[in-house]
This record gives sequence, structure tokens and C-alpha cells, in this order.
Amino acid sequence: MTGPKRNRLLEERPLPRDGQERGANRKAARSVTVNLAESPLGWLLARGMVTRRQYDAGERLRADWERAQLAPSVTMRWDAPPTGKAARGAPEGADSTTVQVAAKLRFEGATEAVGAGLTDILWRIVCAGEGMRDAEVALGWPARAGRVVLGLALDRLADYYRL
Repeated sequence: MTGPKRNRLLEERPLPRDGQERGANRKAARSVTVNLAESPLGWLLARGMVTRRQYDAGERLRADWERAQLAPSVTMRWDAPPTGKAARGAPEGADSTTVQVAAKLRFEGATEAVGAGLTDILWRIVCAGEGMRDAEVALGWPARAGRVVLGLALDRLADYYRL
């Protein structure tokens, strides 16, 4: 027996090559199909509750959050050992620490631009992946208030990212 059919919003995304940022004009060697409805922000986009501009701003913030590795780690790091005299290790490129620090600075700049009153709902929905109802309850807000506040936060975030 199959369950109820769920709506899926699929999008093909290129995987960036080493040293290549997303959005670069090079053709990616591989791509991945992403279900945009899996995240709370994607769910809101699929139902027309946020605009594409707001969604893109939220995804950039989430990418910086993940790149900065601000979420708690539950496993060990499997980075290649440092290069030395032996012929082993990762190829030369951006140091993961440098990339992590830069992403953390972008994340902090973005949340500062959004403002203290709007950052809570933004972080809960976009970064922590909480649903709207859970975020509203955690913040002690009435039902449907989170959607309005999240829209304001995403608009400020889009202005910060110049989208």
C-alpha cells in the first residue's frame, strides 16, 4: 500500500568544483537533484508563502551557516592530513579554516544586518530547520505571526546580499 502522494519541488543543481564558488559561470561536472520542499523554507516557497528572492537569501544564509560549521558536530573530522615532505595529503587550495572563518564572518554580518528582533525566527527556520509552528511556540508568538516576521527578516537579508 502506498501513502498519500506528497508534492515535490525538484530542482537540478550543479555541484561546484574544488575552488569554485556557487554561481560561477563554469559548467559543473556533476549535478544533484534537490527536493526544495524538504526544508521549512522550501516548503514555504512551494506554497507561495515566500518569494524566490526571499528563498535565495535564506539559502545563502544557510550555506554560510553550514560552511562555517556553526552547528554542533557529532562526528570526527575526516580532513586529509597536512601536506609535508611525504607525497600525501590534500592538494593545495583554500584552507578549510580560512573558508570557515570567512563564512562565519558573512553569517554574522548577515544576521547583524537583519536585526536582533528578526534574527530569532530567521535562525530557527532557515538554519535550525524548525517548522513554522514549532518556531512560533518556542518564541511564544501567536499562530501565523512567524510568517509575517520571517518575511520581513528575509527581505532584509535579501537586501544585505543584494539580491
